[in-house]
Amino acid sequence: MIVLSLRKKTLYGVAVSLLACVVLAVLFRFGTEFFPVAATGLKPVYAVEKDEKVLAISFDASWGAEHTEDILAVLKKNEVKTTFFLVNLWIEEYPELVKEIAAAGHEIGLHSATHPHLTELSAGEIKKEIESNAALVKKVTGKESTLFRPPYGDYNDEVIGTIASCGLTAVQWSVDSLDWQGLSAAEIEDRVLRGAAPGAIVLLHNNGENTAEALQTLLPRLKEKGYKIVPVGELLPKGETYVDVNGMMRKADHKK
Repeated sequence: MIVLSLRKKTLYGVAVSLLACVVLAVLFRFGTEFFPVAATGLKPVYAVEKDEKVLAISFDASWGAEHTEDILAVLKKNEVKTTFFLVNLWIEEYPELVKEIAAAGHEIGLHSATHPHLTELSAGEIKKEIESNAALVKKVTGKESTLFRPPYGDYNDEVIGTIASCGLTAVQWSVDSLDWQGLSAAEIEDRVLRGAAPGAIVLLHNNGENTAEALQTLLPRLKEKGYKIVPVGELLPKGETYVDVNGMMRKADHKK
């Protein structure tokens, strides 16, 4: 009996180890968009429950602008509106470009004042980052933002709670293009197409080296697959909603 017990424990240990290896292999191969939710009680929006083929494309802007005009040109050519999450440091350096983004009809989201890890700040400091960001966006564009994306995708309950207390919706992403890592246009396109799904939120960056090139073929291919591309705010459902444990925003009347 002792031998059998030891064998069972050994087999169990082997099974757990194999499962861990599989998970790590998938993460390495496909990236984090398949396992996006952090261990916290309050969740930001990673994706939205949708039956129809509609998704949102978003850009984070916190450094550089060499490729932003090219990105805007591709979006205009394909008649696509998106969401740009802006940091004060970037807005202060490129105010005319911010005005151009807004004038082109793209949604402006908040991304903090100084791009810190919000989990390392107090609730008061987080609120200051948000309010300063909102004030500058309003000053430069005349628009009030309703969305906030935590820098680095870093959050905890206090961060999400503080964002909500400021009247904003916390937004993450379900598809990470990894364009900031210098991936080729083909690799960026492949990652987004593989992750595309109804209600998905795609993360790109305004200064990705090959992002504009990727968009030239990615946008038409998404449309060929039947997807409508919208800003994040348009993707979010109207009325009462909730965010489930997986970061999926659903209508309240769909709650089980």
